[in-house]
Amino acid sequence: MKLSSVYSLLFLTASFCTFSQGTKDPSFEEVISLKGLSNPQISPDGRHILFHGHSTDWENNRFDTEIWMSRDGGEPFQLTNNPGKSSAGMLWSPDGKWIAFLSDRGDKQQIQVTRSEGGEPFQLTNADGSISSFRWSPDGKQIAFRQSEDKKDENDARKDKYGEFAIEDEEYSLNQLWIVDFIPENLGRDWLPQEKEDSVLKESVKPRLLMDSVPFSINGFEWSPDGKMIAFEHQPDPILISFMKRDISVYDIEKEEYRLLVDNASSDGLLDWSPDSKSILYVTDLDDTTSNFYKNAKIFRIDINGKNNKQLAADFDENIGGVEWNENGIFGLAWQKTRRQLLSIDPKNGEYAIVATSPDKIWSYSFSDDGSKMALTGAMYDGLTELYSVSYPVSGLTRITSSSDQISDWKVAKSEIISWPSEDGATIDGVLHKPADYDPSKKYPLLIVIHGGPTGISTPQPVPAYVYPQVQWLNKGALILRPNYRGSAGFGEAFRSLNVENLGVGDAWDVLSGVKYLEDQGIIDGDKVGAMGWSQGGYISAFLTTNSDKFKAISVGAGISNWMTYYVNTDIHPFTRQYLKATPWSDKEIYEKTSPMTNINNAKTPTLIQHGEFDRRVPTPNAYELWQGLQDVGAETKLIIYKGFGHGISKPKERLAAIWHNWQWFGKYIWDEEIEIPE
Repeated sequence: MKLSSVYSLLFLTASFCTFSQGTKDPSFEEVISLKGLSNPQISPDGRHILFHGHSTDWENNRFDTEIWMSRDGGEPFQLTNNPGKSSAGMLWSPDGKWIAFLSDRGDKQQIQVTRSEGGEPFQLTNADGSISSFRWSPDGKQIAFRQSEDKKDENDARKDKYGEFAIEDEEYSLNQLWIVDFIPENLGRDWLPQEKEDSVLKESVKPRLLMDSVPFSINGFEWSPDGKMIAFEHQPDPILISFMKRDISVYDIEKEEYRLLVDNASSDGLLDWSPDSKSILYVTDLDDTTSNFYKNAKIFRIDINGKNNKQLAADFDENIGGVEWNENGIFGLAWQKTRRQLLSIDPKNGEYAIVATSPDKIWSYSFSDDGSKMALTGAMYDGLTELYSVSYPVSGLTRITSSSDQISDWKVAKSEIISWPSEDGATIDGVLHKPADYDPSKKYPLLIVIHGGPTGISTPQPVPAYVYPQVQWLNKGALILRPNYRGSAGFGEAFRSLNVENLGVGDAWDVLSGVKYLEDQGIIDGDKVGAMGWSQGGYISAFLTTNSDKFKAISVGAGISNWMTYYVNTDIHPFTRQYLKATPWSDKEIYEKTSPMTNINNAKTPTLIQHGEFDRRVPTPNAYELWQGLQDVGAETKLIIYKGFGHGISKPKERLAAIWHNWQWFGKYIWDEEIEIPE
């Protein structure tokens, strides 16, 4: 069994999603504090379900994850408790008697094990570094795990002699594959190995390195069902953009050697083994190294002798991910517009079928050993994510959790799916959120929240959030539009390709035409329109602030301001080359056409800029360039740098600050209010 998660399916007709509305306007802190769940893992016999439970720790300013369990469909209870550290990544042993998971209970993330019947966890490994992932062997006698090679002595020696420096793209540690024996007799019932002498732990569970001095870094890996082999995906180094050079090999446990199996010119990713251990399933871009970011990846099966290489679901027009192969067939999830549904693929003829359509958005799933039981997490359009159990073939969907009870007395968003024609005739879908007390005779201020990606997606939901106080704006008396602009996931490869060589320009068409559509419907006040977004949504917001005077206020979150600035600073250069089909040196004009800074002299809109201090994806020079340009042309602007963060605001206190900053900014320019942020 293993976790599977991927993409889904929607209808073009407009539909409303409502449930019993409460009367409470939730605070920002209450929204941030909503508890969530993910990653269901059903026991081999299909009786019990593990899952991740997510909560907010305000005191330690962190979001925590612990492991929860539902026994025989009963009320879930918390299985682990590691305050300030978290426990996650759990897997059942093949016999269902043990649960292994990752936790940094000491100074490094190690494998812990606990009896499924209950009891304290035991630390199984004492590896030199932190362990990032692991898999049980099919007989349950071993665990393979991945960790980075230890370069501490080497790095310390260099530092002692030459001080500290870093050579770009050369400072990394390869990820290696290890195996450790699992011997239950070495784990006493009532003692924790870490309480014993360190030497005792190391002797009893000493791991061994499978492949030494190999010229690659290991990503994912899977045991063959017969336990004789491990298939693994690898790339020359762990640097992010090296994913385009991923290949797949198979390690023979008895022979202690590996051989290359799949080596297309572009990215090859391991998915799963066939139940009979004779084939593997993989996802690939074949030889395409110019459109990895927006074209559909392809799923293939291949025998381990290198023969019978066959594409599956070739006519399915979306990406399929989180794929699993069991006796019932091949399964995965895929976006189809704003629904995310479970599909099956026949491993022989490659044909696909949708096999689960509820809940509206299925996030992840897990099968029992015999394939007759499933656990899945998903959300209805008007609810929060819940845990479900279901029989297969799909029937008898049973909800186990009650997460949506957290918002039962809240005034939340009413969601409607709408569509409109863009400037070039492309049909654009979006999610229109309305207040609980919506009055069709009124004209409302409009706030546009633009998702990232560009291959992200916005879907109906009762509490849209992140750093934007959307529920509170709705309850204040606004409409919110979340457009699925060209390039969004769920609408097919051709739609995702519409902003190639047209970034910003086409995106702006999609947003502005959405505003016009709502204005023509007579439901918004066209003089009170604001826009915002993070990452790619921040870029589109920046483009709008320098290319349109339609907006009263804009907020740019971690957004690109100049594609040349972005290109020379980011950690993912191929993204720009693939979408713009050029480097700044080969086609300066396309970089100028699509960059917000090109038309900075036209900027008038008051613009808030929010950015993480250590953002590698969209580095801070983008924020400073836009901020300085806006100042130079006399546009009102404010730049806020969130200290210690990368591309996202991942701690609750700083997320609260970012929400307040947006509340204050749009309050001033949309509602003409001077709002003081509480001390």
